[in-house]
Amino acid sequence: MWTLVPLAFAGKLLSAFRKPLSSLWGSLAPLLLWLRAAFWLAGTEKGGQQRGRREAAEGTGLEYEGDTRSLTPTSVNYHFTRQCNYKCGFCFHTAKTSFVLPLQEARRGLTLLREAGMEKINFSGGEPFIHDRGEYLGQLVKFCKEELHLPSVSIVSNGSLIRERWFKNYGDYLDILAISCDSFDEQVNVLIGRGQGKKNHVENLQKLRMWCRDYRVAFKINSVINRFNVEEDMKEQIRALSPVRWKVFQCLIIEGENAGDDALRQAEQFVISDEEFERFLDRHKEVSCLVPESNQKMRFLNCRNGRKDPSKSILDVGVQEAIKFSGFDEKMFLKRGGKYVWSKADLKLDW
Repeated sequence: MWTLVPLAFAGKLLSAFRKPLSSLWGSLAPLLLWLRAAFWLAGTEKGGQQRGRREAAEGTGLEYEGDTRSLTPTSVNYHFTRQCNYKCGFCFHTAKTSFVLPLQEARRGLTLLREAGMEKINFSGGEPFIHDRGEYLGQLVKFCKEELHLPSVSIVSNGSLIRERWFKNYGDYLDILAISCDSFDEQVNVLIGRGQGKKNHVENLQKLRMWCRDYRVAFKINSVINRFNVEEDMKEQIRALSPVRWKVFQCLIIEGENAGDDALRQAEQFVISDEEFERFLDRHKEVSCLVPESNQKMRFLNCRNGRKDPSKSILDVGVQEAIKFSGFDEKMFLKRGGKYVWSKADLKLDW
């Protein structure tokens, strides 16, 4: 899974959209939201998967594969805010707006996605805990599990704003918490932009791991491999933390987000080559929970012309119509493990 904005769909098969998402939420600021999705292609009556022909969506120049009538947004990544308290130099979902969809509208959009076949929702940002001190996020997490009965509800966070009381109030409704950690050397974290005064990112990570165990939330780690951590050996620390998944990303450049004249970040200094990324993966090949995501597979993230193309708003046109503006590659979605055990009830963890 990866990035997208107010109602975004994703898996790793990342289908991203670009364009001033005209009215992603009805009449509310079209440029605030953009969807990115990874979709599971529903089987045909014979049980096979339809791949269909490759077409260009009229008026967008985007290509997609498959019969859109059978596409189902199984796994959705919802970036409901762009605001963040960190300043990661490679971030490609920067704080270009402070807009957050009203809670009722967010619930309505999530309900539409559930009716269209969504099974997994991941909340991200920005930093999802920054809005209303995590209460807005907690209400959405509870709604998705208690009202929509989703098999999997997860969050990606930098972890710095999470308090134990949040786990007490909402931990029962959360399946997976993914914490971003790019280095186990605090000085490297500061160089990257994850430093926050006297707070230690690595120490906080260990505290969050303990809370996840105490409140029975599956723990995951996301790392962006870049110029400052590409030579680091993280095997010992990852094994000690024992996450259910360690998602390892190659630093990605997106024009207008972390590169270019109108970008809030300039990430060129963080970029590494494919060969360097492969060497990092080879160094950590014995870590069984590692799931890599290189830029070579980023073609699923519709970044043509170096930008992200958003779909039309599902609130305006419905899920099936919005899906037509996404890219999809079922084969790669399955190959990268986009479909996995994502409900804590099924993980059978020894807490």
